[in-house]
Amino acid sequence: MKKIVIAGGTGFIGQYLSQRFIEQGYNVLTISRGRQHISWDDTASVIAVLEGAELLINLAGKSVDCRYTEANKSLILSSRVETTRKLQWAVDQCCNPPKVWVNSSTATIYRHAEDRPMDEATGDIGAGFSVEVAKAWEGAFFEGAGKTRKVALRIAIVLGRGGGALEPMVKLVKYGLGGVQGSGTQMFSWLHIEDLFRIIEMVMSNESLQGVYNCSAPNPVNNANFMQELRFILKPPFHLSSPKLLLQVGAFFINTETELILKSRWVIPKKLLEAGFVFRYPNVGEALTEILEDSHKMAHVSGPVL
Repeated sequence: MKKIVIAGGTGFIGQYLSQRFIEQGYNVLTISRGRQHISWDDTASVIAVLEGAELLINLAGKSVDCRYTEANKSLILSSRVETTRKLQWAVDQCCNPPKVWVNSSTATIYRHAEDRPMDEATGDIGAGFSVEVAKAWEGAFFEGAGKTRKVALRIAIVLGRGGGALEPMVKLVKYGLGGVQGSGTQMFSWLHIEDLFRIIEMVMSNESLQGVYNCSAPNPVNNANFMQELRFILKPPFHLSSPKLLLQVGAFFINTETELILKSRWVIPKKLLEAGFVFRYPNVGEALTEILEDSHKMAHVSGPVL
């Protein structure tokens, strides 16, 4: 049976990809810190599991849903760069290394943009801690050579059932706090998780694909429109907005950063579209309807992968 290896595959995205690839008939193996999986510290087993793999997917990294203290910033950076380098070392030891390596990156690498969209060729790389992490992450990924074809996916906010940041957003709407966050003009780039799976499938099958790809739906919306779509589906009796100052105070008390909400990510998947990828969920209304249509299932969105 052909095998796929997912590093850092115990989260929302990793679990979904694992299940979908199992449905396709693959043997999916996970590298993580959990006891039931292959340990990062067991180098011999990591090398053995990578040997002959059809695909390696690396999603490893500490969640950015936290305060950016010096300790947390150090962990956010090291959990991405060091694991990527560990995987490169292990791949280099393989006699038959993985055919393709898909490494997670993040749409946060681009600047705050409300004036124009960012694509792979003309997008402006931003500044600040999050951007520096993204640059270091991609740098670690591409610094190693070898026979394995490499693709870095700059992933936007992923929509799907099973975990992440939509749960509190849905609760805000249901409790009447589903107005705009901040100005509401900040752009919201997103991707349905099924399209993420299909993009990775295309990367596997199309040997011409390599390098960096924006991984987002072709029709981003601003925050005001996204919240409007949520309200249309959930139909709350009323809604109040959250100004920037209130968000900053709230983020402090719940141990997170406002960047996840207030940064304008306006990302276009130009290279995927040029490669012929057809999105199953190009519009956010269709995506949210599919996710939220069953009232007995809780819908969620993963935060940015950064």
